[in-house]
Amino acid sequence: MFRKAGERQPSVEAVAERVDSVLGSGISWQGEISGTGGVRIDGAFDGEIGLRGLVVIGEQGRVTCQHIRAATVVVAGSVKGNITARKVEITRTGRVWGNVVTTSLSTEEGAFLKGEITMEEELDLGLAPHEAQGEAEEEGEAG
Repeated sequence: MFRKAGERQPSVEAVAERVDSVLGSGISWQGEISGTGGVRIDGAFDGEIGLRGLVVIGEQGRVTCQHIRAATVVVAGSVKGNITARKVEITRTGRVWGNVVTTSLSTEEGAFLKGEITMEEELDLGLAPHEAQGEAEEEGEAG
């Protein structure tokens, strides 16, 4: 809110890599999560996820969906469904049952993945028909 003189605002990448909302450990939710922010899921979620930001599935988090589409997905809990993301990280406690399409994949020793991994040089998340145009417009507005 308040910045010192000469202090820069966070970049678009930094904003996309933060958690704006949390689904707590005692919560079960069904539906759709979409938008540009980031979400951390520590409870149970059943539905579709399409974010231009960060999705973190905490160690207690349980996600069941046909497809997660996001800029970055970090799995420390369990995911039953496919993941398409520019960056995917599966931690030592993470469990994924589904296919992963990504440009960057990292796993820790003990991570579990049952599915196919497809690595791409460039990746369209399929979130909007004119995603690249929208990002260019946002950069123009910020500059």
